[in-house]
Amino acid sequence: MPLPLQGATIKVGEFIYRMTTAQAHQQIRILVQAAAAACEDKKGEDTRILELDPIDSGLSDFFLVTSASNDRQTMAIADEIEHRLKKEFGVYANSVEGRRKGDWILLDYVDFVVHVFLAERRAFYDIERLRKSARPLSPAEFDAELKAALAKKTLAVRKKAPAKAKPAAAKTKAALPKAKKAVKKVAVPNRKAAVPTKKAAAKPAAKKAAAKKSKA
Repeated sequence: MPLPLQGATIKVGEFIYRMTTAQAHQQIRILVQAAAAACEDKKGEDTRILELDPIDSGLSDFFLVTSASNDRQTMAIADEIEHRLKKEFGVYANSVEGRRKGDWILLDYVDFVVHVFLAERRAFYDIERLRKSARPLSPAEFDAELKAALAKKTLAVRKKAPAKAKPAAAKTKAALPKAKKAVKKVAVPNRKAAVPTKKAAAKPAAKKAAAKKSKA
């Protein structure tokens, strides 16, 4: 399934349906990557991505957790995430909580959830400790895994392409002997019969000259 086009709009119900397919896991990773990049751009601290255990995760596959030094920064980070995902992918948060207080802003994108904390609040709730079964990743590690997955998919597509081209090549080879046989059946005109030689043309002229001499 191709990524949503930039500027396109996906309704919440349609987004949820798309994200439940098997191929959508890679799309979710790309969205999480974009959200993590927004955190980094707005100077979020200690940004971590938790890949949740499927048994323990419920609906979501990932938690994105970052910290800010004040409530203005938490709002700036949350705003940047919403703006970037809307602008680049046409994706909207299913719900947003905690924006008024600003000490803990939660952006729920169904398949992943973003938590923007004040540093002291993050230490108090300690989500990473509560999700012991989750696999913690830094944005750099997450990017490396995503690039490796995309490269693997590209190689798989390239391997399939020559296999499809082989039947066409086989048909071309099978058609070549028939073309050669057809060439053999074409009659080649006999140049010797069609074009009189100089010797054959000279014989009638010699006979006429001899006849004139005998009459004389």
